[in-house]
Amino acid sequence: MVGAALLDRAQGVGYGRIAARVGRPTSTVRGWLSRLASNAERVRVAFTLLRHRVDDDAGPLLPAGSVFADAVAAIGAAAAAVRRTWGTAVVVLSVWQVASALTVGRLLAPLPPAKLTNTSAHLVAPA
Repeated sequence: MVGAALLDRAQGVGYGRIAARVGRPTSTVRGWLSRLASNAERVRVAFTLLRHRVDDDAGPLLPAGSVFADAVAAIGAAAAAVRRTWGTAVVVLSVWQVASALTVGRLLAPLPPAKLTNTSAHLVAPA
């Protein structure tokens, strides 16, 4: 539900409409959105770097229209690269589950990790 809210905001939907769509109080949704907005550039950079580490052939991402939208696009692109690289080990996970695992659940923390890590056993590439 948080991922859906972030995607909607990246597409320009207001927090009131998003709150109605996800069934959460507007104050909660506004908090999610403002947290990512305050860290959007840091998140964009971290996920872009991850994407390039995982996929050597990854080309540049086209600007999505705002720093917030660029961050959401980078999250999606990095998660897609992880899924392509690790295949069935992670293909059953949503983009947001991958993002959560890579940030150790701190994607919307006041200061998300500058370096993404893999601490989740279900995201370890099979031997």
